[in-house]
Amino acid sequence: MMQLFGSYTSPFVRHCRIVLLETQTPFEFMQTDYTQSAAGSPTQKVPYLHDGSTHLHDSASIIKYLRQQAGEEFCATAESFDLFCLVNAALDSTINLFLLENSGIDIANNPYLERQANRIESCLAALQERAAKGLSWDDAGIRLACFIEWAEYRKRLDFNAYPALQDWLSLAQQQDAFVQTQPPQS
Repeated sequence: MMQLFGSYTSPFVRHCRIVLLETQTPFEFMQTDYTQSAAGSPTQKVPYLHDGSTHLHDSASIIKYLRQQAGEEFCATAESFDLFCLVNAALDSTINLFLLENSGIDIANNPYLERQANRIESCLAALQERAAKGLSWDDAGIRLACFIEWAEYRKRLDFNAYPALQDWLSLAQQQDAFVQTQPPQS
C-alpha cells in the first residue's frame, strides 16, 4: 500500500493528503518526526512517499505523481505553476523563519533573514493581487490555502491587509478535503 510520511501540521504534507483524498487514492499515513525524516529521505524533511518501487521526496513531485496516477493534471498552465512556485517561495521563507525562531535564533538585524522577511511581504502582495483576480481550486490554489491556514495556525502572519487571501481561505474552508485535513487544534 502507498505510504505518505509526514506530520499533520505540515502544509506540504497537508496538500498531499488533500490530493490523496480528492483522487480517492488508498494510502497509509505514517506520522514522522525530524529524526525519522532525516533517516527516511535524503532531503531530511517531510513529506516523502513510498509506492512500491517509487520513492518521492518532495511534495511537488508527490502531487504530480498522484495527479498522473489519477489521470489528472498538475498545474496545467504556466500561470498556475508560477502561482504554485510563488506560494512555495513565501511558504519556504515563512517556515524557515519560524524554525529559526523556535531554535532560539534572533532573526532581527541579520541581512539574509531580513531579506527572507521582505520576500514574504512581496510574495503576499503578489498573491493578494492574483487572488483578487480570481483563483481556481487546483494545485496552485490548494497550496495557497494550505499556506494561509498554516500561517494563521502558527500565528506567523497577519492577513488583515490581504482581504482577497482571507476570502480565498474562506472558500477553501468549504472544500471537504481541506476541512478533513485541518491540523489538530490545541
